Formats: sequence, C-alpha cells, structure tokens
Amino acid sequence: MGDRYWLWMGARLLVALAIVAWAVSYLGTGSAEKEFQKTLDAMKQVRSFRVAYSASPGTQHNEILWEVDCNREIMHQQQHFMDTSITPPAEMNVDQTSVAGRTYDRKNDGSWVLSNYAGGVSAKWVCGQLAQGVDTNMLPQIATMIKRGILQKGDKKTVNGVRCREWLVTLKGGTSGLEHDTLCLGLEDRLPYEMTVDWERSRTSFSDYNAPIHIDVPDAALQPASTNGSN
Repeated sequence: MGDRYWLWMGARLLVALAIVAWAVSYLGTGSAEKEFQKTLDAMKQVRSFRVAYSASPGTQHNEILWEVDCNREIMHQQQHFMDTSITPPAEMNVDQTSVAGRTYDRKNDGSWVLSNYAGGVSAKWVCGQLAQGVDTNMLPQIATMIKRGILQKGDKKTVNGVRCREWLVTLKGGTSGLEHDTLCLGLEDRLPYEMTVDWERSRTSFSDYNAPIHIDVPDAALQPASTNGSN
C-alpha cells in the first residue's frame, strides 16, 4: 500500500511539473512577443538612424552603410562588394544619396551626377514603412519575428556603449527552413542595436536614433529649392 501511494504521488508530481513547465514556456513566449511589440512601437517613432552592415557568405564580402534622415527625406548609401571566387576578384563600389526621391551617384572625383537608375528605395518610403510598423530591409524585421519567430531571451551586453539584451531568434520558414539570428534590444529605449544572421555570416549595428546626422547633399539637389524660394 505504501509503495503504491508513493508511486501515485510521484505520478502526480510529474504531471504537475509538466504543467508548470508548459505554463512557463507558454508565458515566456508571450512575454517575448510583448517585448518585441514594444520594439516595433519604438521603431515607429524613429526619424533618423545609421546602419552598418557586414557579411561574408562563402567567397563574397559585402559592406553597406545606410544613413537616413526622415525629416529632410535624405538617405545616403555606401556599399563595397567583393567576390574572390574569380580571378581577378570582382569588386563594386557604390556611393549614392537620395534627396526627396531623386538619387545622385558620387563619381571618383567626388562630384555628383543624377543617377540613371530610377525607382530605388527612398527615405520617404523607408520612413513611411517604419511609421506604420511595416518591415523594411534596413532595420530588423520585427513584425515578421513576432509572427513566426521562436524568441529566446539571452544575456545583457553592451553594444557601442549602449546596454541591451540579446535575443536568440529562430525564424521558421527562413533559409533552409530555419534562420538563426541574434538581436540585441536596448534596455531603456527597446530599439535594436545589433543583429547577426548565421547563414549569411553577417553582423549589423544600428545607431544614432533620432540624432542629427550629417549627410553630404549634392548642390544640384538644393538648386530647385533655392530657385523656388527666390520666386
């Protein structure tokens, strides 16, 4: 009788532990989603930012710098790309500034020329997407992570002088079925400050939120405004 009693008690204890573990897992997921929703809401208030991206998948290396000023509708992009799978290595450099939807390319001598490429991403579009909580390719895709990400809380750390908490994100339906990312969210402002993506061996840092960002603007982009102002 005594043995049966303890077996019965042990079974009840195992069931109770299983229920507690399930509840902790369930509540943990909901809590993580709430944290990411706070980040999505904080990103809606962003009016300027800087992004530095670096990736080295296979024989390729890609570095991109984005600077965005929503108030002035200005976006600057610098890109350096190299592929060492061929001889000599393929290399490409891009330096562009978009002002109110018009894109200018910087030439090797430092001068600017109106780009022949039309229909590129503009600051107005990027800022509009952010204000609506819609994902862009510049800042982390938080809305997508909320919908189909497995979110696991990590440790706190410091990125470029900002204290943030790292989250491990397994994105269902990503490359090869699962995409494993890390994302560090600011402890105070909830904004993203660092992101890594395993399959592309990339690291991205985010900074200068809502701070004045100096961007060189082509003189040609200022002439129409000056002309209109004199009329």
